[in-house]
Amino acid sequence: MTPAQRPAPQPDLLAGFRLAGGFTASGVSCGLKASGALDLALVVADRPCSAAGVFTNNLVKAAPVVFDQGVLAKNAGGVRAVIANSGCANACTGEQGQRNARRMAELAANAFKCPTESVLVLSTGVIGKQLEMMKIERGIPELCARASADGAGLAARAILTTDTRAKVAGGNVALGTGHATIQGFAKGSGMIHPWMATMLSVITTDAQVSPELLKNALLRAVSKSFNRLSVDGDMSTNDTVLLLASGASGAKVDGPHLDRFVEALTGVCVSLTKQIARDGEGASKLIEITVAGATDEANAHRAADAIACSPLVKTAIHGNDPNWGRILAAAGYSGATFDPSRISLWFGDGASAIQLVRAGQPIPFDARAASDLLRKDPVQVRLDFGLGHNQATVWTCDLSAAYIQINSDYTT
Repeated sequence: MTPAQRPAPQPDLLAGFRLAGGFTASGVSCGLKASGALDLALVVADRPCSAAGVFTNNLVKAAPVVFDQGVLAKNAGGVRAVIANSGCANACTGEQGQRNARRMAELAANAFKCPTESVLVLSTGVIGKQLEMMKIERGIPELCARASADGAGLAARAILTTDTRAKVAGGNVALGTGHATIQGFAKGSGMIHPWMATMLSVITTDAQVSPELLKNALLRAVSKSFNRLSVDGDMSTNDTVLLLASGASGAKVDGPHLDRFVEALTGVCVSLTKQIARDGEGASKLIEITVAGATDEANAHRAADAIACSPLVKTAIHGNDPNWGRILAAAGYSGATFDPSRISLWFGDGASAIQLVRAGQPIPFDARAASDLLRKDPVQVRLDFGLGHNQATVWTCDLSAAYIQINSDYTT
């Protein structure tokens, strides 16, 4: 195991992490991972709940993605549970893979005496291998029996692959009929790029929300968070974000309060996004790239995404090299519309920021001080087109030799 792969100590907040009201969780090891680490996770609601999902746009979709899309297309009776495994992606596995995804749902459904179509399935790991269903069938009864309010941290750890730490986040929102909680967890470290950014995430809320408004809220939140995340520019076959609403708080999300709920949900998703980027395979720092002064948000996002995906930019930042020309070059080939003679560039934020480019031209700057700003975590890069009032922020990480080590022998 390389240093970049070695699990870091879990923060204290993980031990006390719980899902929103109405949900319990668990995580166990059923032997899918040779290391014996946790590899089977469960989130279960105490009642049928509203659910929404956003999935990978990759044409090659894993069996659980196809299964979940079918479940959510109907969703007549609500969703009761999510079962997830790590150690095997169940992708490119044909009809057998489809049967295995459904079998996972059936086993959980039997335990909670609910329809199979009330269970969603997630998988993550190596592509092209069939699930070891005997291990899963032995593990699910224990998994279901151990579900508790204190089991959310175990579930968050059980979905990890090359991650060095679990990712959890939460928040609260005041609605017209009371307060609601939003709590979720995610995994993701490599093969990360929109649309959807590569990861698995389960987010829960005790708000009362219709499936239609829940889907609207999730799409809006994802567009400002997970779809602005890149580690290596590779899109996965398994990307899934699920949002479940139990209604346990009695606080209702309706039209007048939808924007407030979306803002809180986006905050949770952005926190998870940053945690994933910071834990990118082989990464040593989080990078936050903001493109401002654009005529529209799409142009700003297009440029920021190209900068975030540039190996030259990411390696320069890894080496603390203020080689700013790489940033302008990436913006230039991004397809974004701007006037090169009006752009300005800064490293850092606030009073400590250093400007490197003004009106398309380099200006004198302290190279040592600029290098020191690239040593910080997060590294902040701001490019201004000087054309309008729209902006977009994208999160990524530096690119190191450890990334190559992790991915050159992933299956061998």
